[in-house]
Amino acid sequence: MAGRPRPGPGRGWLLRLVIAFAFAQGAVSMARPAVSYRALALGADETAVGVIAGVYALLPLFVAVPLGRRTDHGRCAPLLPLGVLLISGGCALSGLVSSLPAMAAWSGVMGLGHLCFVIGAQSIVARQSAPHEQDRNFGHFTIGASLGQLIGPIAAGALISGQGGALGRTSALALLVSAGVCAVALTSLWRIEHRRTTGTRPRADGKVPVRTILGARGVPAGILISMAVLSATDILTAYLPVVGEHRSIAPATVGLLLSLRAAATIACRLVMTPLLRLLGRRALLTTSCLLAGLLCAGVALPVSVPVLAVMLAVLGFCLGVGQPLSMTTVVRAAPDGARSTALALRLTGNRLGQVAAPAAAGLIAGAVGVAAPFVLLGVGLVGAAGLGLRGEGRTGSASAGAGTEQASADEAVSDRSNRRSAPGGCPRDRRAARSPRSGG
Repeated sequence: MAGRPRPGPGRGWLLRLVIAFAFAQGAVSMARPAVSYRALALGADETAVGVIAGVYALLPLFVAVPLGRRTDHGRCAPLLPLGVLLISGGCALSGLVSSLPAMAAWSGVMGLGHLCFVIGAQSIVARQSAPHEQDRNFGHFTIGASLGQLIGPIAAGALISGQGGALGRTSALALLVSAGVCAVALTSLWRIEHRRTTGTRPRADGKVPVRTILGARGVPAGILISMAVLSATDILTAYLPVVGEHRSIAPATVGLLLSLRAAATIACRLVMTPLLRLLGRRALLTTSCLLAGLLCAGVALPVSVPVLAVMLAVLGFCLGVGQPLSMTTVVRAAPDGARSTALALRLTGNRLGQVAAPAAAGLIAGAVGVAAPFVLLGVGLVGAAGLGLRGEGRTGSASAGAGTEQASADEAVSDRSNRRSAPGGCPRDRRAARSPRSGG
């Protein structure tokens, strides 16, 4: 009896992909605050900084689906070095130009490069992971993002200092360093994609319409869960310093609290496999979103710093579940030949959340108070827990298994019908009809 096929020799490709993603994400996490500081040094006001930051998320919205369609019908690996080159170029040129429109343009190039890298990398993980490995492999893959998000802002803070002209020089230096950091990712992008998986992927006769992909059971739920989790992470990072200012918590302490949250997310993804064995994916996804929603709303309470640290550690652990499991949910629910497009739609939803959530949080905080956005995010995460309870669409393996069983049943019915219709057949003929090698 044949065992479950493995896409390649070991998981060295996954380790190299995680390392490359850590460098690429670290460069982006380092560059984004540096872009804001350099814009301020060039005379930008808060609105201009917001526009420059928004271009990073808005520009990729127009190319995500075409990139996904291209990946569905071709190789994934070329998107990785392309993404690295675009990120490095966007970082370096953002540090060299001296006009705000040019900074906005190169910030968009950086966002486009990040999108290329992530679509290619996620598609490789989906394509080269057996169904029973997808949750684990996506969990390990997102460790790279968490490492980059943990180290990048710390490195940017260590390089950026001063006021006026000094701030302009140090922020430019941070952008040039981030370009070099991203370029290091190229050293890990060898033999990432295996020929066997590219040669055996399903071929689609035509483009699967976006409406069909979004109508597949499980795809909308995966996209909305991902949006809720990512919005919670972004708002927590942006508004915890504001909460700290209101409660007289030192900026250094706030930085440690955010690092604690990121470290807990990494810890969650390291133990994803035993958690899935213990609880099952639906229970784990639902429970983590529900707990994250309650804890996110709890951040609004005037608790002491030690209690807040415990809450943020547990919150970070719970938020670590949503992203990898939402990737698996979308991949399993998407139609054959459209999985990369479905992942691109998920990333599009993430980008929309990154644009809309801070804007909505700012309006709510200005009208009601700084604690209100955390309550709103808590409600959103509780809603994501409800989506997790609804389950997910069919998996490719399950569909294949069902089709095989149905074909076997039809063949058996046909075989019995043929034997009844030919009662005078010789014993050899009847034995041949019963033989599994007779084939028909």
